[in-house]
Amino acid sequence: MKAIISGIVIAVVIAVGAAYVLDTKVQETVQVAFTTGGARI
Repeated sequence: MKAIISGIVIAVVIAVGAAYVLDTKVQETVQVAFTTGGARI
């Protein structure tokens, strides 16, 4: 039983960490992602 609970806790910690990294470091807003000097949208 301890292994199942610790596995669930570890999975939740990894999921929260991944969500934080994706939200703050990887993803860009539309204005930043599709803005270039020579393109008009």
